[in-house]
Amino acid sequence: MILFRAFLMAVFCVIAGYTAIVVGMHGSDFLPLFNADILDMTWRGQFNTDFLCFLLLSAIWISWRNDFSPAGLMLGVVAVFGGMLFLSVYLLIASFAARGDAAVLLLGPRRAAARG
Repeated sequence: MILFRAFLMAVFCVIAGYTAIVVGMHGSDFLPLFNADILDMTWRGQFNTDFLCFLLLSAIWISWRNDFSPAGLMLGVVAVFGGMLFLSVYLLIASFAARGDAAVLLLGPRRAAARG
């Protein structure tokens, strides 16, 4: 779990730094570019579509892990727009809350407890 947490911290730092530079140079309005690339049917569009599917999968998993509660649904929305920047922090916090138990980390506390 130590290497996993170190990876999450490294990912957060890299993406936060990269994002800060890009926002400083180009602003934060990325949706028109993101959508235009998808509509152009290019490799960038293919990558963006693939990435969007990962974002949606992470949102569904986070919402499910939190029992589709209002807070879980809100976290899912944040996951779509926050990407790995959000997911790295979410998983880091969840890994400490799970106390190193992978079942609790992946399933959430209620489902992991129900497994026995």
